[in-house]
Amino acid sequence: MHQRSFQQSPCSISVSKGGQGSSRKMFFVAGAKNTASSGVNERRLIYQKFREVNLLGKKKTVTALKPGEDRAILLGIGMILSSVMMYFVLGITILRSYAESAWTEEGLCVVLNSTITADINCSYNCGSDCWRVSKYPCLQVYVNVNNTGRISRLSHNEETQDASLECFYVPRCQKDSAQMYTMIMNISERLKVNQQVPCYYDPSEQQETVLLTRLYDHSVIFHSLMWPSCIFVGGALIIVMVKLTQYLSRLCVEIGKIKR
Repeated sequence: MHQRSFQQSPCSISVSKGGQGSSRKMFFVAGAKNTASSGVNERRLIYQKFREVNLLGKKKTVTALKPGEDRAILLGIGMILSSVMMYFVLGITILRSYAESAWTEEGLCVVLNSTITADINCSYNCGSDCWRVSKYPCLQVYVNVNNTGRISRLSHNEETQDASLECFYVPRCQKDSAQMYTMIMNISERLKVNQQVPCYYDPSEQQETVLLTRLYDHSVIFHSLMWPSCIFVGGALIIVMVKLTQYLSRLCVEIGKIKR
C-alpha cells in the first residue's frame, strides 16, 4: 500500500508542474496582449487629442477671421456707396455743365482787335454789411475763327460769358482799381503778341461769341471721374476677395471631410 501511493505521487507532481507551466505561458500571452492593446489605446487617445486640438485651433481661426471678413465687406460696401455719391455730385455739377455747353468744337482763332472800351463799375466787400464801388476796364477782343471770315467776340470762359456780354475778362472786384487795370492791360498785350490762339466755338453758330478756355474740358472730366472710379473698383475688389476666401475655406473643409 505504501509502495503504490509512492508510485502515483510522481505523476501527480508532473501534472502539477505541467499545469503551472501552461498557466505561466497563458499569463505571459495574456500580458503581452494586454500590453499591445493598451499601447494601441494610448496611441488612439493621443491621436484623438491632437485631432481635437487641431479642430479647436481651426475653429478659433475661423471665429477670429469672421469679424475681420465682415469688416472688410463693410469697408468695400462703404467705398462703393461713397463712389456712387461722388458720381451723383459730379453728375449734377461738372458733367451737367460739360454736357450743356454749346462750345464743343475746338478751332484756331486769329486776334483781329484787342482794345479797352470803357470802365465798368463793380462792388467789393469791405466788411460785414459793407459794400463799396470800384472800377475795372472792359477789354473787347474780336477774332477770326479758323480763317473762315467769321468774326466773333472772344470771351475767357463760360462764367465770363454769363457775367458780361461785352468784356473779354471780368476780374474779381478789388479796392485798388489800378491793379485791375494793370492786369487787364497785361492780358491785352499777350493777346496782341500771340495773335493765333486755340478757341472753342459753337458748330451750330447759335452762339456768336467764342471761348478761349472751357471750365470743364476733357482733361477735367477725366480727372474728376478717375478718383471715384478707383474707389468703386477698390471696394468691389475687396468684396470679391473676401467672398473668394470664404469659398476656398469652405471647399477645404469639405475636402477634409471627404478624406476622413
